[in-house]
Amino acid sequence: MYRDDDLHPEDEKRREYLVKLLTLSALSATPMGVLHAAWWGSTPEKLPDDKSIFSLEGDVRVNNKPADLKTRIAGGDVVSTKNNSEVVFAVGSDSFILRSNSELQIEGGGFFVDALRMLTGSVLSVFGKRSGQKSLTMNSSTATIGIRGTGVYMESEPGLTYLCTCYGQVGLYSNNDLNDSELITATHHDAPKYISDKSARNTHIRPAPFKNHTDAELKLLEAIVGREVPFGIESELYKGERRQY
Repeated sequence: MYRDDDLHPEDEKRREYLVKLLTLSALSATPMGVLHAAWWGSTPEKLPDDKSIFSLEGDVRVNNKPADLKTRIAGGDVVSTKNNSEVVFAVGSDSFILRSNSELQIEGGGFFVDALRMLTGSVLSVFGKRSGQKSLTMNSSTATIGIRGTGVYMESEPGLTYLCTCYGQVGLYSNNDLNDSELITATHHDAPKYISDKSARNTHIRPAPFKNHTDAELKLLEAIVGREVPFGIESELYKGERRQY
């Protein structure tokens, strides 16, 4: 039986506040950049080449050492967060929001990411386009995802993965059976999935609800690597009513 677990209360508060910021922006003359600055402490814009972390809160560690705004993150590093903690960071053309109680292993050379291993917890990510036949692989306890340039949200726990392809295209494979796979093309959170270690009706992959991430967060992530989301941010206001925030 699949669970539609809530985020940690502190993460949930962040998302609720983001929706309020969006509503305020739509109903007033306040620029979105000002509202983002009020929440994250600075206006979201492309990070300088010598900087990895846009913001962090609580106990954030890189290779098990306490991180601060000067900490660099690259291929070979492990980024982790404790309770009531979060970090927003970029590695090359890819950027991430790592939620509370999460651990993400980054593989690659320098500031180019080849692969990601979501050891536990939740991460929202956007990825720059890979050229030619190059692709990025993202792994969890039950799934392997092939990515070339897209935005995805993943929650990983023993025996179960949640994946939302926010936009772009991914190849999704069950770790229990690599022939059990789907090619997902999405424009706006069209096909969230659960990937379980247990099979039902000859597949480990099941439809799932949209949950636990926002368009405002995607906009932030694209901004800090110098890009924009491929849809209007106002869409969050209308879809938020039918989503369970």
